[in-house]
Amino acid sequence: MKSKSCAVITGSTRGIGFAIAVELAERGFIPILNYCDDHIGAERAHTKLLGICKETQIVQADVTTESGVQSLFEVTSKLGPVDVLVNNVGQFHYKPFIESSLEEWRTILDSNLISAVLCCQQAIPSMRDRRNGHIVNIASMHADQIRSRPHTLPYAIAKSGLIHLTKTLAKTEAPFGIRVNAVGPGFIEGGEHTHSEHVARIPLGQLGQPDDVAKAVSFLVSKNAQYITGILIDVDGGALL
Repeated sequence: MKSKSCAVITGSTRGIGFAIAVELAERGFIPILNYCDDHIGAERAHTKLLGICKETQIVQADVTTESGVQSLFEVTSKLGPVDVLVNNVGQFHYKPFIESSLEEWRTILDSNLISAVLCCQQAIPSMRDRRNGHIVNIASMHADQIRSRPHTLPYAIAKSGLIHLTKTLAKTEAPFGIRVNAVGPGFIEGGEHTHSEHVARIPLGQLGQPDDVAKAVSFLVSKNAQYITGILIDVDGGALL
């Protein structure tokens, strides 16, 4: 692995995103932290990560917009090639369909799906030039299955769309040496839609940890997964078995 290889992780100053940044920093990547609004939390995360990788950078950018994504990658390009892109940012939505406004639909789709589209469009050309790259989309458990999703329909549709994006790009970009996969977190400790009562639904008997998701991402961008592309790894403790 190149010493100046960068890993861009969207929405990465807390929770799963930050755990992924820490894991990739420990594997030798330069993690690029991204956030939109929480300045205090972002600086706290950046300070922690500097203890692992002194070259890590933090970039404020709204990755649901073209200008925000361009800004994120402009900063990153000064540090080195982006060999890893993790599309992690994504807001959750819990509200009955009939009560969900068009604005809420747009917010959820932009956050969970359009942000990934924009980041992939920005990252892929240089990955193609180098014939090397790894993209991991953070979806949700069993997003590849059509199941009824009461109260979470915009979120479920966005995450299902993310799986279609994953599989299509895995096929079109494979000739350029780019692998594209997805990870589907289940009920993860600290998640805004995760509560202690969910434990009863998990065969393994406990909530997952952000590190569990980070380890799956780490595997997918490693040489141990060099013949794996276009898949979804569910990290859910068997919640939907």
